[in-house]
Amino acid sequence: MRDKVLISPSILSADILDLGDDIRSISTADMVHIDVMDGNFVPNLTFGPNVVAAAKRASDLPLDVHLMVDNPDETYGLYLEAGADMLCFHYEAAKHAHRIVNAIHAAGAKACVALNPGTPVCALSSIISELDMVLIMTVDPGFGGQSFIPSSLDKLKDLEELCHSRGVAPRVEVDGGVSAKNVATVVAAGADVIVAGSAVFGDADRAAAIAAIRSAASVIDMEA
Repeated sequence: MRDKVLISPSILSADILDLGDDIRSISTADMVHIDVMDGNFVPNLTFGPNVVAAAKRASDLPLDVHLMVDNPDETYGLYLEAGADMLCFHYEAAKHAHRIVNAIHAAGAKACVALNPGTPVCALSSIISELDMVLIMTVDPGFGGQSFIPSSLDKLKDLEELCHSRGVAPRVEVDGGVSAKNVATVVAAGADVIVAGSAVFGDADRAAAIAAIRSAASVIDMEA
């Protein structure tokens, strides 16, 4: 039986002027996804540790912090200090991925590594047993509102095979273009943590939007 599918709305799609209220409006979700972008690793520029700390004050949900930055080796500690519960960095940007993972665990948080659409899952073969979660980018990172890349489904299946071969079962998160319309297919391919930005914050009733995604995912969830 698959673990419960978790919903992690991305505040990249929230209203920055009312960020506290928007974070509180997703209280029925399982995590708060915070996309940190530095304007170098990706073209967009978004949040820093101060926003992570503010989100920690605004919500009791675990903070799912996604570092899309050039220098995770130098900056991960800032986000742990700010209150990240799950800290994710990109394989493509890290100099010493294993060292970062160990430091995240030593701080009492959970460790995740993200892969861009063009990076194969075999890149994680030497570290997969150390990870609490793997994030598969299902769009090119940097902006919200993009369309899901269909080949990501094959990549999710490749990850499932890698995990099975190593006897491990990290959470599998997908980020980009997922909504109630396609979440069942994504979950069937192996995902069990769903990042949703515009699919949640684009709806005036955030609880209803979260419930719709959860319901669509639960069809596969119950069959697994």
